[in-house]
Amino acid sequence: MTATNPLLDFSGLPRFAEIRPEHIGPALDVLLADAEAAVVAAERVQPVSWESFVVPLDDATERLWRAWGQVGHLQAVMNTPALREAYNQNLPRITNFGTALGQNVALFRQYQTLASSAGATGFDAPRRKVLDNTLRDFRLGGAELDGADKARFTAIKEELSALGARFSQNVLDATDAWSLLVQDEARLAGLPQDVRAAARAAAEKDGKDGWKLTLQMPCYLPVQTYAEDRNLRETLYRASAQRASEFGEGSLDNSGNIDRILALRAELAGLLGFASYADYSIATKMAQDPADVLAFLRDLAARAKPFARQDRVELEQFARDTLGLDHLQAWDLAFAADKLKQARYSYSEQDVKQYFTEPKVLGGLFAVIEQLYGLRVQPDSAPVWHDDVRFFRLEDAQGALVGQFYLDLYAREGKRGGAWMDDCRNRRVRADGSVQTPLVYLVCNFGRGADGAPATFSHNEVTTLFHEMGHGLHQLLTRIGELGVAGINGVEWDAVELPSQFMENFCWEWSHLQGMTAHVETGEPLPRALYEKMLAARNFHSGMATVRQLEFGLFDMLLHSQFEPQQDSVLALLERVREEVAVNHPPEWNRFPHQFSHIFAGGYAAGYYSYKWAEVLSADAYAAFEEAPDAVAATGARFRDEIIGRGGSRSAAENFQAFRGRAPSIDALLRHSGMAG
Repeated sequence: MTATNPLLDFSGLPRFAEIRPEHIGPALDVLLADAEAAVVAAERVQPVSWESFVVPLDDATERLWRAWGQVGHLQAVMNTPALREAYNQNLPRITNFGTALGQNVALFRQYQTLASSAGATGFDAPRRKVLDNTLRDFRLGGAELDGADKARFTAIKEELSALGARFSQNVLDATDAWSLLVQDEARLAGLPQDVRAAARAAAEKDGKDGWKLTLQMPCYLPVQTYAEDRNLRETLYRASAQRASEFGEGSLDNSGNIDRILALRAELAGLLGFASYADYSIATKMAQDPADVLAFLRDLAARAKPFARQDRVELEQFARDTLGLDHLQAWDLAFAADKLKQARYSYSEQDVKQYFTEPKVLGGLFAVIEQLYGLRVQPDSAPVWHDDVRFFRLEDAQGALVGQFYLDLYAREGKRGGAWMDDCRNRRVRADGSVQTPLVYLVCNFGRGADGAPATFSHNEVTTLFHEMGHGLHQLLTRIGELGVAGINGVEWDAVELPSQFMENFCWEWSHLQGMTAHVETGEPLPRALYEKMLAARNFHSGMATVRQLEFGLFDMLLHSQFEPQQDSVLALLERVREEVAVNHPPEWNRFPHQFSHIFAGGYAAGYYSYKWAEVLSADAYAAFEEAPDAVAATGARFRDEIIGRGGSRSAAENFQAFRGRAPSIDALLRHSGMAG
């Protein structure tokens, strides 16, 4: 069976090139049966010890989650009708198993027995943390509910899982379904040559003359930023803003999905005795309660909004006086901001982009990893899901394998938008002392190189790549051997962005930028004069950028803590949040919630605030490197030892305290954002 079904082969790297939709159901038949048998054995095992109880259960469930993780990954990066159908058919089976596992009273009692046993007193910190987290998660998973409530909890979890998948698929389909064929090249005035070349190639692929514009980010963002044709900007903006809503194809409308998801989440929280879904979500986070989060967001908004207002006033004045735009619309913001940035700092993002060629950026990223942690990134080989994908290994100074990662950089049809890291296989120390090394995916949606030239990245895209690598390093550099708290497992969600945001800072250091740039035509490195302009412009519109994130965070938290659907609407709540913190107000027909996959199809429900919460941590952590510029390697070793290497074996607050010697301070974030005044 293993030889014919690649999802059942755990002997080495996943066999991505061989996985087909028809493999999914049969593989789950085997893996679910094995896992369920392991659960039955674990319920009865006596005496209860780590080796007799936890290890066999981990063995069986890890194989199931790894196989399903491969399926979920392919569904995100190589979505096809057949794969989607197989995924959706099997999703309830996985959801039901996970829910039943979390509600299994017999297992819950066995874990309680283990936690109170004499042997547990000798457990190290990771094992104690696994036990604490597991007992908490049983309670949050409904293990203490009675029969009727437990059945309802299971039904809710299954429906929420299906709704989240449908929400994400609707956004993907609505994005892929829209395109605009432009046949008058004059309408493309202002667009960079590489974007035009890609649009021309897309049209030719469809057998048409002209330029095919899409809502994929490598096309959409340049149109919004550089296209001089205002009507063209508005056309793409409207199409993007109304994706997966009542304005488009009815089958892709997420309106009903949003209402149902919110209702089910509130019901689920109520079954467990929580006042709201936000209270339920925060039970596993650093924050104390929703009020704690709201106070944090509103305090930061009070500090940032004056800067944001000034940003907006300056932009309106510039647009009116220089661009002849009396009324600054949503589709004018990026365009006008770029023009103002050029006027103020005498450079454009396109100037900068020509220097960030893909080979140099990757080399620069890998050099930062070596400087911080003494580790080398080397090319490696593995079966992959698409020709775009590359594979690397991370080695220590002695050449020993630390971990491996896939890198999938380019946007394409059938691939979910955005950028993310996910784990394919976590670190684990086996009973015989051998080590299972971690394996992760790093996924972005950048544009390809055109006409044989290497891809070039905007500086924002470079920081995105560094950000996702930070997540990857959190997973790859763990020194923990227990699955439940290795890598990002067990890390509080509002601290999980710390290592990723931390890595972004190195995209601004001159010593690193010199090594990661080479002009796409001349090969020359980034000039110091251009770098100085970038540095001067670093906090350009940081006020507006900050309140935009606060808008999303407040909307999410209020939606999951105070929203009353009988008396309110999702769009009305969002508008009130904008009145409170925003300075840019989209048109009333904008349907941002219908595409807000982070909270409706991802892991950020009642947790979007974590980006800003963790930014306080990351800015303060990076300040430690600023305070000791001649001791980067030593500080990097402490950062790995006390934060990213610890995984979830210790609380994030303890990790930070151990690294900095004190609690986190917001001062570094305000200083880095130019809002310290």
